Amino acid sequence: QVQLVESGGGLVQPGGSLRLSCTASGLIFMMYDMSWYRQAPGEERELVASITTGGRSTNYADSVKDRFTISRDNAKNTVNLQMNSLEPEDTAVYYCNALWVGSKLNYWGQGTQVTVSS
Repeated sequence: QVQLVESGGGLVQPGGSLRLSCTASGLIFMMYDMSWYRQAPGEERELVASITTGGRSTNYADSVKDRFTISRDNAKNTVNLQMNSLEPEDTAVYYCNALWVGSKLNYWGQGTQVTVSS
């Protein structure tokens, strides 16, 4: 059974930082591109950042470039999202995603809430 478990969400003031983690089990982690998505109330789910299987290539939404950093540890089956200079517009539920490119294998975590507010 595949599980993606996110952690690290919470309430933070504008300008603050949070580090999200996603731990995967039940899959061959190194074969999956990993991504973070987010969904704000009333909005569609959007891609925040992604990282390829070996970690050599990353991609970011324009809104988070230079503020967020995605990384992975294939030995620990984890993917992280370091979020700095947080803004109220970053408030959303953040989801971890695992995708085996070229297959139908696509998994989601349950999400973790991030709230940026003073």
